[in-house]
Amino acid sequence: MCQGRLRAEAITLAYDRREIARELSVTIPDGSFTVIVGPNACGKSTLLRALARLMPPSAGRVVLDGRDMRRHAPRQVARTLGLLPQTLTAPDGITVAELVARGRFPHQSFLRQWSPEDAAAVTAALTATRMTEHVHRPVSELSGGQRQRLWIAMALAQDTPILLLDEPTTYLDIAYQMELLELLQDLRDAGRTIVAVLHDLNQASRFATHMIAMRDGRVIAEGAPEAIVTEAMVADVFGLSARIMEDPETGLPMIVPRPSPRRASGSGPRA
Repeated sequence: MCQGRLRAEAITLAYDRREIARELSVTIPDGSFTVIVGPNACGKSTLLRALARLMPPSAGRVVLDGRDMRRHAPRQVARTLGLLPQTLTAPDGITVAELVARGRFPHQSFLRQWSPEDAAAVTAALTATRMTEHVHRPVSELSGGQRQRLWIAMALAQDTPILLLDEPTTYLDIAYQMELLELLQDLRDAGRTIVAVLHDLNQASRFATHMIAMRDGRVIAEGAPEAIVTEAMVADVFGLSARIMEDPETGLPMIVPRPSPRRASGSGPRA
């Protein structure tokens, strides 16, 4: 079994006294595009927060590079893991360029201030997310989709070998969703490890090299999409009756939901 640089070992996660997951173990394969899928409130984002050291487990441990993550210095973790959470707030009056530059903070110190390497990383992140033309605009003036691309640019500027993203396609139209997922695919091809929570199972099947399917705080299936995306898995995890077909563009699994019995019988209302 691949150990990976990042893994969770029998972790229990809870908010106050409400337990979300118990003895949950996952391994993120190095160099993978790992996608976590599952219904709402199944523990996907909670697991991602634990892997990012934002939510300490009440039992078990998260391991980074062979050591309990709690034993790593925060700056070292920030140089290894980049995170795009669901909800972010920008300081008042900050511009696009200033916010993306904050992604370079983990690489700086009293002896190492802003450098040409920092400038190059920021420029590359802005270019990759197509935000270059907005560099001087206040963040408050951006649309929801532009803000989402801005936060992704800041995470890219951090230039970490592992990148964690919680629902990164939120607020993006379908063209930008595909563009973003292809960018993440390119980053994975260049050697980074990508971990993302996605709601769209077809997008997850197309782009993931490794998939983790969760329900009720448990891992129901884990592996390559072509191995685990089956009618039985979709029914078990999502409670959805669907056909699994071959995507004509990629040959990978494509999920086609069946109509509910009420619709199939023709008894439902019609427009």
